[in-house]
Amino acid sequence: MNVFGEPLEICNLNPITGALRDGKCNTGPNDVGTHTVCAIVDKKFLEFSKSRGNDLTVDYPEYNFKGLKSGDRWCLCVSRWIEAYQYGCAPKLILKATHIKTLEFIDLTTIKKFEKE
Repeated sequence: MNVFGEPLEICNLNPITGALRDGKCNTGPNDVGTHTVCAIVDKKFLEFSKSRGNDLTVDYPEYNFKGLKSGDRWCLCVSRWIEAYQYGCAPKLILKATHIKTLEFIDLTTIKKFEKE
């Protein structure tokens, strides 16, 4: 389910995203980072993530991961999105593709401010 209590929509299939690599921001016991937030990454966020030790622009073939570029949709770790929010560089969100578990960490009113129009 998404944050509106509706069926979770696909975040992205190219590049394929999600902890389960199913294109959705699903989560489960093996999702250590709680990758539930469907974000549209931008340059500011990608630079922030790199500064925090997670360079999402680099290819990691062992994880079947091609680096991201500005404009890509990606299932982010909810804690990283909150951190970016606190530092003023949170990316826009696709709320219909953001998992309801996100609301255990941050409220709907706050994330609605970042909804891609």
